[in-house]
Amino acid sequence: MKFLLDAQLPPRLTKTLKRAGHEAEHVYDCGLLTAADRDIGKYAAKEKAVVITKDADFAAMAAGPAVVWLRLGNVSNDVLIAAVMAALPEIVAAVEAGEVLVEVR
Repeated sequence: MKFLLDAQLPPRLTKTLKRAGHEAEHVYDCGLLTAADRDIGKYAAKEKAVVITKDADFAAMAAGPAVVWLRLGNVSNDVLIAAVMAALPEIVAAVEAGEVLVEVR
């Protein structure tokens, strides 16, 4: 599965996802670090990537790419990465089943 990580997420998560066998890109790497959410969404849709974000704005979008909404609060990068990796099988299954919004708490 291909993932696009939003600006507030650690770039290290891309490496972790890649080691798990997925494609992953951080918005920094594709020149979208300061882009508007709609532009990030358009890019993700074009690339057929799932957006991973802590931003509620993506969850509220009526149309666009699938979104993994991290609702973990203010946690360390290690805790955030561990939570995403623990939920990864469920994330992949949900997106493959057609879910457009997957919440990780």
